[in-house]
Amino acid sequence: MTLEVRDLVIEIGDRRVVDGVSFSVPDGARIGLIGESGSGKSLTALAILGLLPQGATARGSIRWNGRELIGLRDRDLAALRGDEIGMVFQEPQTALNPIRTVGRQIAESVRIHHRVTRAQARETAIDEARRVMLPDPEGIVKRYPHQLSGGQRQRVAIAMALACEPRLLIADEPTTALDVTIQAEILQLLLHLVSDSGMSLVFITHDLAVLSQVATHGVVLEDGKVVESGEVSQLLTAPAHPVTRGLLRDATATLWRPGT
Repeated sequence: MTLEVRDLVIEIGDRRVVDGVSFSVPDGARIGLIGESGSGKSLTALAILGLLPQGATARGSIRWNGRELIGLRDRDLAALRGDEIGMVFQEPQTALNPIRTVGRQIAESVRIHHRVTRAQARETAIDEARRVMLPDPEGIVKRYPHQLSGGQRQRVAIAMALACEPRLLIADEPTTALDVTIQAEILQLLLHLVSDSGMSLVFITHDLAVLSQVATHGVVLEDGKVVESGEVSQLLTAPAHPVTRGLLRDATATLWRPGT
């Protein structure tokens, strides 16, 4: 399945926050949207799922496997979310419900999209917990988010996004809130899961060093516009735009910081 974004414009009131963004994600591809805060990358991702904040409007075209998503009814978009397109948000603490066990939250999309019993959904939750390498899967699904570490909560969020075996995963800065060691573990996990399943990936980040670990192609955004795109190896070795060069300087400083 292919995602095609063409001439996407997002406006909030009279302010244009995404201006003519276009890119495509072929089946099995790993694409990164990269830019500083406010560049429009997260809003672009939210538009794909029909989750723009109140007051924001989108026009242009977002086609998923040939089906136009802009203007699609909420119930039809809801049927796609979690089933065909999964999403991992930046901060799992806010993405998870604090009063429900993590097992119930992993199982929720399975029960919504597939006709399975409660027991079958619970077994799926345990399987997914094991798949994202959470310790003691049978025990951890009985716990609540506050009883887990930040890295474990993000693994739960990934399990939730993958429980229905989507063909596209959107990951919106999923490691920003984690320390460097846990960040590396989550990135390796994501890459393994995406490669193993053959699903497509849209990875959103402000960090070119992070992007280089999970994506093969990058789309650089500034002020809601695409300023450069190409293979990540090209962006790392021969960036053409000043924004990309700035991102590369930041990435180099991160990679070569003394003492790390």
